[in-house]
Amino acid sequence: MKMAISTIFLVLALISPAFAMDSSMVYKGGIFVSVFVGVCALIVVAQLVPALMLLLEFIKASLVAPESEL
Repeated sequence: MKMAISTIFLVLALISPAFAMDSSMVYKGGIFVSVFVGVCALIVVAQLVPALMLLLEFIKASLVAPESEL
């Protein structure tokens, strides 16, 4: 048991530098990258509106009691 815990800690100690980030890096995307991300976000939001409307109609239709067929 002690060997397993030691092995886990050793593995975690060795892979921790892989998750380190250089904080001196500066983002230099420019205006075109920002516009592209904005257009992508607009497309996603535009597709969410009809999906939410359809979901609300589905919920409303499932809550209403079905009419009996005679």
